[in-house]
Amino acid sequence: MPRAPDADLPALDLAALPPGIRARLVDNHNGLRMHVLEAGLDDGSRPCVLLLHGFPELAYSWRKIMLPLAQAGYHVVAPDQRGYGRTTGWSADYAGELAPFRVTNLARDALGLVSALGHRQVEAVIGHDFGASVAAWCALLRPDVFRRLALMSSPFSGPPTLPFDTVRHPLVPPTSDIHDDLAALPRPRLHYQWYFSQPQANQDMWHCRQGVHDFLRAYYHHKSADWPGNQPFPLQSWTASELARMPTYYIMDRDRTMAETVAEHMPDARAVAANRWLTEAELRIYSGEYRRTGFQGGLQWYRCRTSGGFDAEAQTWSGRTIDVPAAFISGAQDWGNHQVPGALQAMRERACTRMSEPRFIKGAGHWVQQEQPQAVLEALLELLHR
Repeated sequence: MPRAPDADLPALDLAALPPGIRARLVDNHNGLRMHVLEAGLDDGSRPCVLLLHGFPELAYSWRKIMLPLAQAGYHVVAPDQRGYGRTTGWSADYAGELAPFRVTNLARDALGLVSALGHRQVEAVIGHDFGASVAAWCALLRPDVFRRLALMSSPFSGPPTLPFDTVRHPLVPPTSDIHDDLAALPRPRLHYQWYFSQPQANQDMWHCRQGVHDFLRAYYHHKSADWPGNQPFPLQSWTASELARMPTYYIMDRDRTMAETVAEHMPDARAVAANRWLTEAELRIYSGEYRRTGFQGGLQWYRCRTSGGFDAEAQTWSGRTIDVPAAFISGAQDWGNHQVPGALQAMRERACTRMSEPRFIKGAGHWVQQEQPQAVLEALLELLHR
């Protein structure tokens, strides 16, 4: 069984960090000892920018924009979130308690970290992938602390609606048998979030035939702009036939694991050597951490979502909007923009009242801050100067 990292960790390869980025451990007052990467002098005079990663990533995913943000005058903070990397205080037991991984508690993790660092406010909370959900809830619940919001690659369409609401939330499927419908397609399929919620998913990836390093190489490649099949477009409805138009890293073949799915798209040695947004040395940071911890910590986040067990709590904020200045930044080749039909529109029209025009960056897929860091930096600075 994988376990959360402890004090006997192997040394982090600091050579893989750009000079000026430092690492330390911080108790967040919510049960975690968080591994944090920082840039910018922490003397109390700089406003804080908080960067929240997604799956399967780490604080390290922000390495390319941390120093430029620090040079712009900010104290830049990127933690390994609950369930990830060198942060401790969480359980990787599939049968363990899920509640600590629910999104409201993840927002509390962020709030506790900010307080522990001595900040009363955050100039901007910036989240990518599943980290965007956490960032959105930070801004929704505590706009007095989190003064601006940037979402990357994952639209936020608001808290789940109450049962008696007449406007259906985009994340609520119009039918309850979507998974039966996917399984009944001529080519039987399975939604990746429900695959990630199954007991065997961690073992499938952690102990896959190709090994963690090559699994991650293929996974990152398959969702990047390097894979020519990433040409996303809006889907018309939450139906099996529409969802099945997405790539197999989202709507999988039912009889394949995620490791088997992405193995078909493993780049060859020449393409790997030519990759500049994720070199082999950089990838070894990820693969080294995931070899040690496994993936279950991050998969618990998906289980909280697919179980529906925490929807009632989240409905407490049904109808509440995010009213701080906000931005949406994503790769133009990122299917994450469209994986939930109607979510982009709901984010702009209802969930975020002060959102600027979304920025879709050419030459980037899902890993936008790594694939095109300069364009992301420019968009973030626009938000920070609003």
